[in-house]
Amino acid sequence: MIVDDNKHMRALVKTILHALGAKNCREASDGADAFKELRHFPADIIICDWNMSPLDGLDFVRLVRTGGDSPNPFVPIVMLTGHTELVKVIEARDSGVHEFLAKPISARSLYARIRIIIEKPREFIKTKSYFCPDRRRNDAEYKGSERRVANLEESEGELSQDEVEALLNG
Repeated sequence: MIVDDNKHMRALVKTILHALGAKNCREASDGADAFKELRHFPADIIICDWNMSPLDGLDFVRLVRTGGDSPNPFVPIVMLTGHTELVKVIEARDSGVHEFLAKPISARSLYARIRIIIEKPREFIKTKSYFCPDRRRNDAEYKGSERRVANLEESEGELSQDEVEALLNG
């Protein structure tokens, strides 16, 4: 399922998914419509924009994860956005997204996120205030900069896709 208020972005994502072999893609222009559609369409994965109205991507993710009437709280979700500030990446991660993809996207970057979801499925963690995919990915071969929050808090502004991935890796 593709959830984005921009029809051109939905068309781009759908074209990429079809090229990757996806046969049945549904679209929604906001989180409210997407949640209604999920009741009738068992999505294997959701690719969702952040900035939409009346129900934005982050509220949609929270509704899918914790809504009492959610048809599938375990569905993998990839968040798309042009905003990669540290606070936004953390907020998306903590709301329950599996992967975070900065716009502009490419077929290669979208394929990489989907491949990770399929090849390295993660268990879900459930507490009183948290229901999300486990952030620990056991990436022992990581060779990037320090990944701890204390180190990332020093950075300001936009994050690179590598920094976003390091943050999602916990």
